[in-house]
Amino acid sequence: MDSGVGVKDDGRPLFLQIAEQLEGSIVDGTLPEEAQVPSTNELAAFHRINPATAAKGVNQLVADGVLYKRRGIGMFVATGARTQLLERRREDFARQYVAPLIAEARKLGMDAEEIKKLIDTWGDES
Repeated sequence: MDSGVGVKDDGRPLFLQIAEQLEGSIVDGTLPEEAQVPSTNELAAFHRINPATAAKGVNQLVADGVLYKRRGIGMFVATGARTQLLERRREDFARQYVAPLIAEARKLGMDAEEIKKLIDTWGDES
């Protein structure tokens, strides 16, 4: 479950941090599709938070279709959840990083080919 991202006082609501941590575990494969996720009580104890806060984070993922409940058993990762999360993260990535990059490149008079070369050059260095 721990993908290196614990809940911390970074100004964002703790329930969102719980949801993001679970999402990260689904994306990186730590929590595969159809796997049972930790209970809200387990999450609360692990992170030393109120169980209602942990439940709010889990319920957000249920509302998003990432998790589903098996009555009397627990919460599980939905089929297709990883694909759904990757798609959303790619869209967020494009909006947060690619759109501003393209806007700045246009201001500098760069075309798509120049941007691609720049990305290739920087990609080879890392």
